[in-house]
Amino acid sequence: MPQLDTSTWFITIVSMLFTLYTIMQLKVSKHTYHQNPEPTVMKSTQHSTPWQTKWTKIYSPLSLPLR
Repeated sequence: MPQLDTSTWFITIVSMLFTLYTIMQLKVSKHTYHQNPEPTVMKSTQHSTPWQTKWTKIYSPLSLPLR
């Protein structure tokens, strides 16, 4: 049974890692980043809902008197 020749494995793995590193560097270098991101001002809209003019109180079950 012939033995497996592993003499070229090192250069194959190193060249693969170098290629992957180079490809990732090229992908990252082509990515555009915003120089000065600034928040956008959002206008709040008022909705006319019937419960805005009424006074409501929410009772917690724990604060109600025991029966």
